[in-house]
Amino acid sequence: MLTEDQTIEILKKTNSLLEGHFILSSGLRSEKYLQCAQLMMHADLAEKICHSLAEKIKNEKISFDIIASPAIGGILVGYQVSKFLNVPNIFVERVDNLFNLRRGFECNGKKVLILEDVITTGKSSLECASCLENLGANIAGYACIVDRSGGKSNINKIISQISFDFPTYSENNLPDHLKNIEATKPGSRKI
Repeated sequence: MLTEDQTIEILKKTNSLLEGHFILSSGLRSEKYLQCAQLMMHADLAEKICHSLAEKIKNEKISFDIIASPAIGGILVGYQVSKFLNVPNIFVERVDNLFNLRRGFECNGKKVLILEDVITTGKSSLECASCLENLGANIAGYACIVDRSGGKSNINKIISQISFDFPTYSENNLPDHLKNIEATKPGSRKI
């Protein structure tokens, strides 16, 4: 398994850890953003991180039949980790801003591990879980490359390769230094 320092080194090397003023998919604001799509551009480095995450998931000894990821950020992560764990993977995608399971994927009666690139509030993971539960799945757990929730998400336990506790702010409660930086929204969800 990779150490925290090795993981940070890879995130920095791939320009996955950004600084500025960002609107997160939760609607919150942050001066740091993790763009795991940059990591996934580098298959060799992404493989190292996903293999390490797969080992952490194995060590938790949770039982699941399939991995499901919210599109779009979780798709490649789900694929890579499922390869190391030798389980199938599926993804949910937004249609009219709501998650749907499409493309002939099925989950009825399956124990599902929800796998993301980054979890901040847990909103996307929980929406993914709700979609799958409505289709008869049982949620076995949650995992991600980066847990940036600081323990404040609505998910009780998150298996992650690395955790960061970057402060987040509502739009109406920005620190002065962020008020002077134009906000960008690098994520995939419409707010």
